[in-house]
Amino acid sequence: MTTRRWIMKATLATLAFAPTFAAAADDPLRVSMLLAGQIDDKGFMEAGYNGLMAIEEQLGAEVSYIDGVAPEPDQLAVALRKLAAEGPDMVIAHGGQNNAAAEIVAAEFPEVKFTVVQGAVTGPNLASYEVLQEESAWLAGAAAGLLTESGVVGHISGIRVTPGLKGRGGFFNGLQHTNPDAEFLTIFAGDQDDNELSYRVASEQIDKGADIVFTMLNAGRTGAIDAMREKGARQIGNVRDWTADDPEVFVASAIANVSIAGLQAARDLKQGKWQGGQIVQIGLDNPDAVSLSLSSDVPQEVRAKVDALREQIIGGGIEVSTEYDGPEMQP
Repeated sequence: MTTRRWIMKATLATLAFAPTFAAAADDPLRVSMLLAGQIDDKGFMEAGYNGLMAIEEQLGAEVSYIDGVAPEPDQLAVALRKLAAEGPDMVIAHGGQNNAAAEIVAAEFPEVKFTVVQGAVTGPNLASYEVLQEESAWLAGAAAGLLTESGVVGHISGIRVTPGLKGRGGFFNGLQHTNPDAEFLTIFAGDQDDNELSYRVASEQIDKGADIVFTMLNAGRTGAIDAMREKGARQIGNVRDWTADDPEVFVASAIANVSIAGLQAARDLKQGKWQGGQIVQIGLDNPDAVSLSLSSDVPQEVRAKVDALREQIIGGGIEVSTEYDGPEMQP
């Protein structure tokens, strides 16, 4: 576990806190964040950290964080308690794996506001802010259905958390929308950061015929990239735009800028708009948060079809389903 202490703009001795949820008007906002992973994973956790830095820079907040925590409820609860005991205005738990721990710890610290990014829990002093990555994942599945030449499309993720399951379901249903005859290979391999593991499972899917694989990984994405480069398959990334990094490997990227969720929660708190007991959802209607990026070699007719599907989702003509009850590969 790595702990980063407060980045101060004033000495602790000068800080006076109101006995309510929010900081007093003249006091800087104090925000802490728990990241159950590595802040340099080039994926979900790094996006969360970037959001915390935006909170500091854009809102003038004093920030603190803990990273490197295993995604186990007991360990997450210990870290959340440590952050809450310091008396911040808000603790942001980055990732749906914090759902159970946040419910427990929020009840123990009723004077602190808690937000779970990509969460599904609420309470009097607890809210969830969710970037709807399943919407960009649905578009990614639709694009894969239009682009696959083998008729076999894969999906790889690590741990089985709700956002990952919803992303997988969204991708599958998008694939079914444009190519209902496509074969779908899917696995939750058990680790977001293990490159040896991701190389192996990506190789297995490619050997089974997959020419496009959607990866929802963190630091372990490199192994999948290596497998696809070696075997000539294409990858669809997530969280950020991977096509800009490696367009030869990445045919698309299901962007879900989860840094926006924590920043929005902190901004709502600063403006007096934050409320416990609610789940705030941010989707394709905010293109800074949710979108699909396509590699430059994607044909224009596919781009046009994907754009039309995006507009149908925003307009309510397509309901993004996150359900999947089909077979899974075993780790």
